[in-house]
Amino acid sequence: MGNTVNWGILGTGSIARKFVTGLAALPDARPAAVGSRAQKTADAFGREFDIPRRHPSYDALAEDPEVDVIYVATPHSLHRENTLLCLDAGKAVLCEKPFAVNADQADEMAAAARRAGRFLMEAMWTRFLPATGVLLELLAERAVGEVRMITADFGFRAGLDPAGRLFDPALAGGALLDVGVYPVSLASMVFGGPPDRVAGLADLGQTGVDEQNGMVLGYDGGRLAVLCSAIRTRTAHELHVYGTEGRIRVPDWWHADHLIVIRGDGEERIDAPIEGNGYHYQAAEVMSCLADGRTESDRMPLDETVGVMRTLDRIREQWGLRYPME
Repeated sequence: MGNTVNWGILGTGSIARKFVTGLAALPDARPAAVGSRAQKTADAFGREFDIPRRHPSYDALAEDPEVDVIYVATPHSLHRENTLLCLDAGKAVLCEKPFAVNADQADEMAAAARRAGRFLMEAMWTRFLPATGVLLELLAERAVGEVRMITADFGFRAGLDPAGRLFDPALAGGALLDVGVYPVSLASMVFGGPPDRVAGLADLGQTGVDEQNGMVLGYDGGRLAVLCSAIRTRTAHELHVYGTEGRIRVPDWWHADHLIVIRGDGEERIDAPIEGNGYHYQAAEVMSCLADGRTESDRMPLDETVGVMRTLDRIREQWGLRYPME
């Protein structure tokens, strides 16, 4: 692989558009190919983003010799199948979140990458934002003492569309996998692993998926994460990290550009601006790993991704929510 990394884009939906737009911020990243289920949509996407190689199938994209790494941007229910296809073809893979539908699928994907010696990472883009880096530095410095609890929410109001991706059980729809994975992954990052205890409630809508939910995750030493997500309820998008000597508030935490550290009666604002649309930071991590010959990212390791999926499974089990493909 030369200095330029040739990206293949598997899928042509809205998240694929955001990712390709973000790649423009990286001079050594090139969107070289796109794969869709039809030539027409591949051509339209290719024209929009000046992508020269346009394939009418995912298989053709996976076999493209000009592609170094593939970004999987299909619905949740296809992530396992598409990732395994690309790994089998010898490609490195960045797979959009949620990594899979459940932990068994995630474990299979991670095992396949390790057997093949190929790079694989979950596209948890919030992990790589500048504000997240600042937050981790503050926690490492014990800026607010020992962290005892975090609260985080991620909810929006979508129009009810029983046939749409968000509401279709066959596509693993619902709030938890679409946006709830973000705060659950955040809690894993802050507390360093999976919870010991899980409790939660959900409102299962007319299509059977969770339209809003509340979760409490318990960690050793009595530490807690109080989280919620929704696809029918707009929430504040706030993160609060509560320590023994203060707290950290992160407005719009999933795409934050600043943090507020509060100790006693004083507040300190720390700016952490985002360049571009922010989706290039995860791509830069992938490219750094490939340049160094690494098959996993230390910042988003596969074992942690599988652990987060296992936590999501435990939460859904309490709700009695299973998807048709399980």
